[in-house]
Amino acid sequence: MKITGAEVFIGGPGKNYVTLKIKTDEGIYGLGDATLNNRETLPAAYLTDYLIPCLIGKDPLNSEDIWQYFYRGAYFRRGPVAMAAIGAIDMALWDIKGKLANLPLYQLFGGKSREGALVYAHATGSNLGALLDTIAHYQDQGYKAVRVQCGIPDMPAGGYAIPKNNEDSKHFITQFGSLPEEEIWSTAKYLRYMPTVFEAIRERFGNELEILHDVHHRLLPREAAAFAKEIEQYKLYWMEDPTPADDQTALRMIRQHSTVPIAIGEVFNSLWDCKQMIEEELIDFIRVAVTYAGGITHVKRIVELAALHHVRTGFHGAPSHSPISMAAQGHINAWAPNFGIQEYLVLGTLECEALFPSQHYYKDGMFYISDEPGLGVDFDEKEAQRYSYKRGYHPVVRLEDGTVWNY
Repeated sequence: MKITGAEVFIGGPGKNYVTLKIKTDEGIYGLGDATLNNRETLPAAYLTDYLIPCLIGKDPLNSEDIWQYFYRGAYFRRGPVAMAAIGAIDMALWDIKGKLANLPLYQLFGGKSREGALVYAHATGSNLGALLDTIAHYQDQGYKAVRVQCGIPDMPAGGYAIPKNNEDSKHFITQFGSLPEEEIWSTAKYLRYMPTVFEAIRERFGNELEILHDVHHRLLPREAAAFAKEIEQYKLYWMEDPTPADDQTALRMIRQHSTVPIAIGEVFNSLWDCKQMIEEELIDFIRVAVTYAGGITHVKRIVELAALHHVRTGFHGAPSHSPISMAAQGHINAWAPNFGIQEYLVLGTLECEALFPSQHYYKDGMFYISDEPGLGVDFDEKEAQRYSYKRGYHPVVRLEDGTVWNY
């Protein structure tokens, strides 16, 4: 079997999904996701201009050798652009491997460790009342775990990317602008208000609901340690990204002062980014994404290292990840002995299901992977013609005095 060609598509319903299709001389094709949120054209160009020409003629079953070829063979290694492109190729090669074996990918990893994977939704409100209504909405849909974000009083836009049209708590996906929007942040106001939000959630929903919260890298180490200590009483499932992960030693201070579980990793793109915090057991959940952490081959290595150090998975699953990467993560979730939880903000729309048909499904707070061969997701090229690339940006955050801060 030989690779005869590959093509990159950009576009999708509400998102610029970057979809890779690798073709072989036996008619079997594989799909991969290279979507790098709000920088989508970069991995697409890297694939088209540099990687795809090197794929032609290679045996797609040699996925390990091909991964090493693109990773070790590049003088400048790593980085989200390169790793998203390599990750898409790796996903597509695993997809081909599964289709040839006529087995779902989790069987090639060693079989299932569980039937369904616990997932969480995003419950966001511009104020506390809207947040509580959104949590109730997701409970009605069967979710057992929610990530909660709330607008902070007297802080413009609440200090977070609050979904547009959120007044009636019925729109839950943040829409970013074609140019960067600017948000204002006050750490002092956040630290005073957020514990009262957790208290209100526990009073209304009790202790069975799993609560997750994303700090968005906004705190200094001492502030994060004090905050974690204060919110211990509310029994969070995790506190995400309390400080920027650039300085991983900062996590030691948080560990010394609190037992709140810590989740970090959605901006990581290699094992080397998270090796220290896993080996020192400074985190409880690793948040990498199969897309821009180098694909299935590399993420499995991260998962296996994490298992040795009591660190569970909590893969990134924002709307920027297409159903292809969510399927890849779904197969790893089914297999991984140290699975924790999966962020779930993709699928569920008729347009997305038409573009990426599959038999994977959500039910009662769990995500279930199908037994279709390979990834179990297809791609409708005719449907893809409906969409085109639209530039977007994440917001930029400033302190109240105008200083640029961490998003």
